[in-house]
Amino acid sequence: MRIFLTGASGALGTRLIRELIQAGHEVVGTHASPTSANRVRALGAQPVAVDLLDQTAVRTAVLASDAEAIIHEATALSNFKLRRGLDTPFAQTNRLRTEGTDALLAAAREGGVRRFVAQSYAPYRYRRGGGTVKTEDDPLDTNPPAGSKATFAALDHVDRAVTEFGGIALRYGTFYGADNDGLIEPVRKRQFPIVGDGGGIMSFIHLDDAASATALAVEHDGPAIYNIVDDEPAPVRDWLPVLADALGAKPPRHFPAWLGRAFAGETGIVIGTTARGASNDKAKRELGWTLRHPTWREGFRATYGDEPAAQREPSPTAR
Repeated sequence: MRIFLTGASGALGTRLIRELIQAGHEVVGTHASPTSANRVRALGAQPVAVDLLDQTAVRTAVLASDAEAIIHEATALSNFKLRRGLDTPFAQTNRLRTEGTDALLAAAREGGVRRFVAQSYAPYRYRRGGGTVKTEDDPLDTNPPAGSKATFAALDHVDRAVTEFGGIALRYGTFYGADNDGLIEPVRKRQFPIVGDGGGIMSFIHLDDAASATALAVEHDGPAIYNIVDDEPAPVRDWLPVLADALGAKPPRHFPAWLGRAFAGETGIVIGTTARGASNDKAKRELGWTLRHPTWREGFRATYGDEPAAQREPSPTAR
């Protein structure tokens, strides 16, 4: 197929270009700067500059591409910083997931594009009750924490709009595997503590595995929603010390819940204590997906374990 890929120059997009071309597809990839255009071109895709929040520009680009499928992976999270809530750092990404998705879907309808795959998200979104690992059929949280309501609403919009079109929404886990992963510096600087009992469940996914699942999804009929996560949803108290060790950092601090709420807000408490994980059974079964990094346990060490010593947290004797 000829595929129109947004976010083509990003951490996931660049990996996805390789997967799609290897599978025999042609890729037209969006970019926002000359540097990113060169990156897209070097990977074998055709770069196109387009403002995804400009509906007219999106229409023109999609129709000119003669695409048979659209994959929407655009975000604005390259300089993501952990905050008390998700809405502030995700503000532009939320627009891309609402206005951008709507513009792409309108262009797809006009251009006769039948396949549409879009980035959604699994962690923190499932209702915080019952079992700790949720399937795509389980209910979502209808009362998101303060400071994250707009972000949850934007993700709900993606899921609903894309599946109503007949497309596929991919609820990815928390990405890792890039040089600028948002968790790395906070963990290295001991700014990401274990709060309360550390029982909040996280589902991770290596970017390489996210790309391979996406390449399979674009060849699959919708409508559908898939959790694209690894095999081991795990509480913060389990995965955080492993990540810190892989980074050569000191062990994470432990804070009581009341103190965690003071600096991380309600969203931080949910992430740390009551969030639910996600199951990947459906994606593996229906897409025929095999993970290269089945769990974060080996994935963290494979990705970060051989970092140059200069990039690691200095030891106490070196200070």
